[in-house]
Amino acid sequence: MNWIITIIVGAIVGWLASIIMKTNAQMGAIANIIVGIVGSSLGFWVAGLLGLSASGPILGWVVAVIGASLLIVILKAVGVFK
Repeated sequence: MNWIITIIVGAIVGWLASIIMKTNAQMGAIANIIVGIVGSSLGFWVAGLLGLSASGPILGWVVAVIGASLLIVILKAVGVFK
């Protein structure tokens, strides 16, 4: 059951990040899920390095979306998205 929740939350986070970064037309559902899961992990890792804690559900979603947006920036720099 946890995997299903992870996939659904990853899809939502990836979709929100792709809208923010204007790559929504270039990404499909699978890409949104992968970017959402990996990006939210990246966001929480970076927040931990900076000494920030995502206490509460709303701040957790914000950190996840920012991390996914950061991942899209990295993927754009590499050339995955144009």
